[in-house]
Amino acid sequence: MFRAIGRIIKTPDLRRKIGFTLGIVAIFRLGSFIPAPFVDYQNVQLCLQGNESTTGLYQLVNLFSGGALLQLSIFALGIMPYITASIITQLLRVVIPHFEALYKEGQAGQAKLTQYTRYLTIALAILQSTTLITVARAGALFPTTSGVPQCSQLITNDSWYAILLMVITMTAGTGLIMWLGELITERGIGNGMSLLIFVSIAATFPSALWGIALAQGAEIFIIVLALGLLVMAAVVFVEQSQRRVPVQYAKRMVGRRTFGGNNTYIPIKVNMAGVVPVIFASSLLYLPALIAQFNQPAAGETAPEWVVWIQNNFVSGDNVLYMVVYFLLIVGFTYFYVAITFNPEDVADNMKKYGGFIPGIRAGRPTAEYLDYVLTRITLPGSLYLGLVALIPLIAFAAVGANQNFPFGGASILIIVGVGLETVKQIDAQLQQRHYEGLLK
Repeated sequence: MFRAIGRIIKTPDLRRKIGFTLGIVAIFRLGSFIPAPFVDYQNVQLCLQGNESTTGLYQLVNLFSGGALLQLSIFALGIMPYITASIITQLLRVVIPHFEALYKEGQAGQAKLTQYTRYLTIALAILQSTTLITVARAGALFPTTSGVPQCSQLITNDSWYAILLMVITMTAGTGLIMWLGELITERGIGNGMSLLIFVSIAATFPSALWGIALAQGAEIFIIVLALGLLVMAAVVFVEQSQRRVPVQYAKRMVGRRTFGGNNTYIPIKVNMAGVVPVIFASSLLYLPALIAQFNQPAAGETAPEWVVWIQNNFVSGDNVLYMVVYFLLIVGFTYFYVAITFNPEDVADNMKKYGGFIPGIRAGRPTAEYLDYVLTRITLPGSLYLGLVALIPLIAFAAVGANQNFPFGGASILIIVGVGLETVKQIDAQLQQRHYEGLLK
């Protein structure tokens, strides 16, 4: 391992790429602590100290921004608008035929789709920054410290031009993050957007673990750390697991040359949906709490029964009903997303076009039906796995009082493992090109 690291340092091109990536990451983390204009930094820090956790969509956005959301920094929105825009663009391929045609055009069409994603990212950033500033002005950004006067005085100037400047600043911060991510992809190592998300989540690990150590003591901290390592090993195992469907290609003569005749396989991962179902479920579960928040009674009045019921069941993650609904939504969204992203009919048509077939299965419709059967069966354990991993932070929150941004579970562990494995594989491939020996054995 140390020899492999030495080879990385001795390789000028690879050393330059890693150094460039680390420099962009440093700029990204610096921007997470610079407050936006007209934000009272001292009041924000005071409210952060008294606020144990955030819930729902705010929890997810705060996690993906590396804690910048609750600090109302210039990078408060983080990479979340881009993630949302990417998912929407991908889903629109099913609804809008033009988007699907662009996707099939190849590099030129996908470049146009990327441009649409950028425009949508800016639009979502404007919407989300306006919502965030409105919630901060109303004093509802820190729910567990709503009685503290400073938490309703986070913004020093309520004038229209001050609010406009804050919206522009946060939107520009999102655009800058998007540009930094593309710079890493072009000149650095790994996928830039994924690495920025990785860094944001990894930045919350020390504070989350230290909070458990302070609240529960050294023994519980060691137990949590050991269980966390086991969970991480299990996630690595499942993320690498796949069902390989064998494919054979018939030989065909083109002029005097022979093509085909080789054997390959279609890799169908156990977790084909990645972290997207967790994001969908978290966003959808936040809607009832958001509706209840905007239907709070005036001072001295009694809240409606349905508002009280939502506050008791869908605001805090340690509720059993919340966990059950969250788990079922993740299972349902996993099947939904896999059905959108993997089309057995398209795969079967492409195989038939190039003379490929699955041994024992006829080409065409029987192949599509067989792939659909395999996909349905393998998605079941994948969806259950996603649901169980997503419940780990909620169980830890209810059991040991951990912060709901608990690092060893949910979206955080899935992204950390997935991005980490992909980045290490890219470094390994570049080392093998130069030294015939990679980073991995």
